[in-house]
Amino acid sequence: MGNLRESSPYAAEDAAGFVESMRRLKELSGMTYRELEEQAGRNGDVLARSTLADVLRRDRLPRPDVLAAFVRACGDGQRVGDWLDARERIAEGGAGRGGGTSRTPSPAPSASASPPAPREDHEEVSAVGQDREAGSARTPRRRRQILLALAAVALLLVAGAGVRAWQSGDEDTRGDTPVARGEQRASVDGWVTIRPAGRTGLCLTDGRDRHGAYGSAVAVHLPCAGAPVPRTYLEPAGGGLYRVQWHHPELGKGCLTVMDTGPVKGMLEPRDDCAGATLFRLEPAPSGAPGAYRFRTVPGARCVGTADDSVAEGVEAVQEPCADSPDQSFVVRPD
Repeated sequence: MGNLRESSPYAAEDAAGFVESMRRLKELSGMTYRELEEQAGRNGDVLARSTLADVLRRDRLPRPDVLAAFVRACGDGQRVGDWLDARERIAEGGAGRGGGTSRTPSPAPSASASPPAPREDHEEVSAVGQDREAGSARTPRRRRQILLALAAVALLLVAGAGVRAWQSGDEDTRGDTPVARGEQRASVDGWVTIRPAGRTGLCLTDGRDRHGAYGSAVAVHLPCAGAPVPRTYLEPAGGGLYRVQWHHPELGKGCLTVMDTGPVKGMLEPRDDCAGATLFRLEPAPSGAPGAYRFRTVPGARCVGTADDSVAEGVEAVQEPCADSPDQSFVVRPD
């Protein structure tokens, strides 16, 4: 461990400088993200390593509770007040980050569904509703009426779902054939790989834009054999829509979201806030290629393609107008 006093929060003039001071403090602590998370737990704090990695990757001020837990975990607990004071000074001065969008962790737990965790730290959150109508005086007849009404609604919902599934012409295919279409949940839910139809040796995965304009990960085409992480999970979001989750062994879960501003506008970035992530509708590719699907972003008439309409290695995925183009055709396989 280095001298923690070498990192001063008061040296920063803006949010970017403040986060740089935090990075310096982490380096001086000599601890990994996992070790900081564990130390925070021993301190009675909550500091998920995925959240911390996201904070240190951005040029935005962290939440006060995250900052305090981080400073204590680094072993600089005597100066927590100094770090919080410096943060408040910058926040009140209106200092912010530069251009571009960011994956900002949600203060509250996300309501998005999570798959069966292939790695550690998977948590299940269950909610139990309670009826607290104290003093109500329902008669047996009234209760029977309510139960009958609920049963009728349930039957209508089941019937409607059946009609939609029948109309969509879903397939239930396995093995090396695509597994995504419409509402067929049994063949869609689970771990998958997403591959450009013209180059199935490539996978849509974690990479960087070729011009180095953005410091964080974006979706690119890379050889599947050389890209073991993150794993991809296709999460049904209802109404025939899906979220594309990436699960990283160190950074945790992120959901692909189309960037609407910044130097890589239109590219796809994994963000912690899955509830606000981009939704996709999978539809057969108009090219008619066997097993090819198109990822249409919702809302809007745009689809996932590539930056230069190519399916070459290293090209970035982008949102673009839907067209009968090879770069917009993907094969989805179970992983």
